[in-house]
Amino acid sequence: MPLSLYLAAAIAGAAYTLTPGPAFLALLGIGAGQGRVAGLKFLAGHFAGDIVWAALALTAIIGSASLGTLVFDILGVVCGAYLLLLGWRAVTVQRRDDGNLSTEVTQPLRRGLAFGITNPKSYAVAIAMFTALLAAHAGALTWASLPPLLLAACAGFVIGDAILVWVIGAAPVRRLYRRHELWVTRISGVIFLGFGLQALWQSAPGLLRRV
Repeated sequence: MPLSLYLAAAIAGAAYTLTPGPAFLALLGIGAGQGRVAGLKFLAGHFAGDIVWAALALTAIIGSASLGTLVFDILGVVCGAYLLLLGWRAVTVQRRDDGNLSTEVTQPLRRGLAFGITNPKSYAVAIAMFTALLAAHAGALTWASLPPLLLAACAGFVIGDAILVWVIGAAPVRRLYRRHELWVTRISGVIFLGFGLQALWQSAPGLLRRV
């Protein structure tokens, strides 16, 4: 497989980790109240869920690729549309009245595991993110690609987690986040919109050629 394929999987893993969502916001709350060690424990638990959802997402993507590019193109368009929907909702979000994120968590490792495994959006976001970045390499994907791609994705998870651990321990960042939570969410929406447009750009032409 080309190096660009591993790089795309690693970038997808890092982007999946860094893009704000329920677990991301929970991590910021834990880090703001309890520091880097508690945040690291949360991420260690969440890492198990990252691996599970990434493996399922890559299995679906590789399986669809082996069935033919038509299935992969349809999947890419659907995932691109899903990311656009998430992005639009985030960009247009309004400020909440209950914006306190620093809730005390006595078992951050257990809380991270619960977030990682049970988050109902994890699979959809993972498959959308990986599809957006791997669609251009559909022809190179085989079942033999799954283990190295998963390892590359895990490398992306670790990089993203390391960045998050560093960020949540910085007092200025915590204060800035609390002051500008609305805009952080909207910026994450812009990121989703970008990935959604890329997925459509890669997949829609294949469908149009069959019309």
